[in-house]
Amino acid sequence: MEDIKKKYKTVMDDHFPETMKIVFGDQTLEYRKRAWKIADSSGGLVEKGLRYGENPGQEAALYELTAGNLALGNCRFVAPGKGLVSSLTESEMIQAGKHPGKTNLTDVDNALNILKFLMQTPACAIMKHNNPSGVAAHSSMSKAYYRANMADRIAAFGGAAVFNRALDKPTAKLIAENYLEVVAAPDYEEGTVAILSRRRNLRILAIPRIERLQDYVNMRFVDFKSLIDGGIIVQQSAVNAIQSPEDLVPARAKHQGKEYVIERLPTDREIQDMIFGWAVEQGVTSNSVLYVKDGCTVGIGTGEQDRVGVAELAIIKAYVKYRDRLCFERHLVPFNELKDEAICKDLDAETLECKAGLVGSVMVSDAFFPFRDGVDVGIREGVSAIVHPGGSERDFESIQACNEANPQVAMMFTNQRAFKH
Repeated sequence: MEDIKKKYKTVMDDHFPETMKIVFGDQTLEYRKRAWKIADSSGGLVEKGLRYGENPGQEAALYELTAGNLALGNCRFVAPGKGLVSSLTESEMIQAGKHPGKTNLTDVDNALNILKFLMQTPACAIMKHNNPSGVAAHSSMSKAYYRANMADRIAAFGGAAVFNRALDKPTAKLIAENYLEVVAAPDYEEGTVAILSRRRNLRILAIPRIERLQDYVNMRFVDFKSLIDGGIIVQQSAVNAIQSPEDLVPARAKHQGKEYVIERLPTDREIQDMIFGWAVEQGVTSNSVLYVKDGCTVGIGTGEQDRVGVAELAIIKAYVKYRDRLCFERHLVPFNELKDEAICKDLDAETLECKAGLVGSVMVSDAFFPFRDGVDVGIREGVSAIVHPGGSERDFESIQACNEANPQVAMMFTNQRAFKH
């Protein structure tokens, strides 16, 4: 067992080259490998790059784009000099804790992929295994963090919390009560680092360009997928087409010559939650279904093979997390550690009665519903609106389900899928 523990503390040597070039026909992208001088357990400075890859025993390296501005067809990809995670310096690693691993940085990167669509309001995305455990926006940064954390307090343990505004003291005090691996923000107000650094191994990162994340909304990068046979699939990165109410369209479909139209249109609050939820979807592994309410995730279902299954999974998680939140807020212990059976029964009953806060939430799906069963799952829990791409042969069934619901449920189409594998 001790040998296994040592593996997690090891900083591996990697044998990747200091520079890398990728040639696209007559165009070349040039990269340099990143390394940082960080103190080890003995206090001496060690210059290394990533600790390891997704697991100990996998060599890994981080490269920053330094030259070349790829243009293919009508698309000009992101240019050098726009580095976020890939351009981190020692000075921006305010507290390194230890050399970062691949997952630490990819979690931060995927959080930025969500937050770039939420720059109008202070927002927090807490990531775990490259998926959000909770995302929230609020005029108060501390409340945004609190809501994102409490959306799934269990999964947030050991995660990466990323903010789109400078971190303030009230938020730092809340963070200090929890265990996180990484905190990242554009800046830190006076006194916040002293609060955060009480946790010696917490990585505290300052990424100045977070304040300009809005600039990255329509920037594409080359997305690589390597195959086990050494082959590579390349694609353009996705661009979120839903950035304003005008980008959504009321659900409608035709079947056997009959037209089906959604009868109740969403409220302004539901529209805003649709836009918020679609932004979060940009960072969620598909198949996925989310439930959001008042600018905060209520339940997140990720990576399932069928859509009704992931809709159900997100609800199961919502119930478990809501009950745990009630218990922790009132008794300062997780539900699973509560010994009082009477209180446990009361918390179960309260969670069931309010349907884990799902009533009035917006259901968000990254692809169309092939059957109405997925939509019915959300309606049974009291969702008031649904947003998804549309395009199924059976869209008419989903529209019927919303129109037949009591009270009626609104439905909007994005006309855009948001798969992320």
